[in-house]
Amino acid sequence: MKIEVGESMENEVCESGLDTGKVADVGEVDDDGRPKRTGTLWTASAHIITAVIGSGVLSLAWCVAQLGWVVGVATLLIFACITLYTSNLLAECYRSPGTGKRNYTYMNVVKANLGGRMNIACGLAQQANLNGLVVGYTITAAISMVAIRRSNCFHEKGHQASCQFSSKPYMIGIGALEIILSQMRNIEELWWLSVIATITSFGYSSIGAGLALATIVSGHGKRTTVTGIEVGPGLTAAQKMWRMFTAFGDIAIAYTYTPVLIEVQDTIKSSEPENKVMKKANILSVSATTVFYMMCACFGYAAFGNYAHGNMLTGFGFYEPFWLIDLANIFIVLHLVGAYQVMAQPVFGTVESCIKRRWPESKFVNKEYPVKIGHKSLNFSINFLRLTWRSMYVVVATLVAIALPYFNDVLALLGAVSYWPLTVYFPVTMYIARKKINRGTIKWFALQLLTLVSLLLAMVAACGSIEGFGEAFRIFKPSLVEE
Repeated sequence: MKIEVGESMENEVCESGLDTGKVADVGEVDDDGRPKRTGTLWTASAHIITAVIGSGVLSLAWCVAQLGWVVGVATLLIFACITLYTSNLLAECYRSPGTGKRNYTYMNVVKANLGGRMNIACGLAQQANLNGLVVGYTITAAISMVAIRRSNCFHEKGHQASCQFSSKPYMIGIGALEIILSQMRNIEELWWLSVIATITSFGYSSIGAGLALATIVSGHGKRTTVTGIEVGPGLTAAQKMWRMFTAFGDIAIAYTYTPVLIEVQDTIKSSEPENKVMKKANILSVSATTVFYMMCACFGYAAFGNYAHGNMLTGFGFYEPFWLIDLANIFIVLHLVGAYQVMAQPVFGTVESCIKRRWPESKFVNKEYPVKIGHKSLNFSINFLRLTWRSMYVVVATLVAIALPYFNDVLALLGAVSYWPLTVYFPVTMYIARKKINRGTIKWFALQLLTLVSLLLAMVAACGSIEGFGEAFRIFKPSLVEE
């Protein structure tokens, strides 16, 4: 017996990424007519950790240096709790209330629970966040590759040597690799890349924390304070304030993964309710992430004190053992290559599903060409739409990364702006609507307070990012004039 995806499903394809006209055996499909999902608690956790733990974990020591021991550690724990709570609220919204229909994207979830045009605002915030991260990951991975060359240069010529190298060739190389990886059809096919990225993220986080701990144990730890870096020569009160704002934003953004949560949840097999598995994945992932964040932040601050580097491994807080620094930066590159795909796949799916809805009969758009080696077919196929559009996307993202060397400050601004709606506002608002929580009740006030506090934190983080962007532009502008 065969079933065919019908017209009712086709109406949702632009947002869902569902292929129309696909014929499948009943025993091989889920309740929505799509091929059976195979994701588990462990693959979902791997995707989340890949999305959450970025090389930014190595800058958390700098964040604690701006805030001090009390506020810095408290901020890490508070944002961990906020992220876990709101992520669990969002996981409850995967299926539509009443009908139990699956929602394949964050936009679909918002539309199903809140209706109106709220999904458009959600889509704008989500796409800005995802596309910004893709460009940011390209820059950061290239910086780590340059750091490997610099580490070897310092080892050979001494720490005072001028070891300066361009990151542009490395950005081009990363772009070429991402073009190949982007040909995988969806995030579910990339589970192995997320596993590698998760292992390597733990690897470089452990190396950074271990080197910092070794510095402390050897008695070379620098001075720390309860309130962080102090106002004085070289630091005004205004600069201290802006740095604190930026630190709040960096910590908040470091925990964010809601832009891809629904897409990850949509990979989980339905033998057990998806929301229960996703909640377990949320707990496991946020807990593991927090442990590594606390290790890197606290050990790093204790090692380098109030003048902690923005990145312990690429900012050369450590020079030796050089081979271990190289290994950590290799891990960073491998992790960011995987994180790039986790963030880019929802973008690919959204665009391609819209195109497939517009041209459902086009062979260029829909036909898959299996790849064979000899007479053996591989579990891989080529699609001309995927080949052309995704390659163009990666090329453009790489060119933007090359053209904007100060883009990390722009990325911080995009993250600060999108943090509040995607991580807090929409999950809380949808939860209130689903549970029909009455206005004026204690629970309603508590949820509104959470939303308000998160909004204020996002605003101060955005202000800090704007100030950092302005400072980066002022530094970069003279070089433009000289050229």
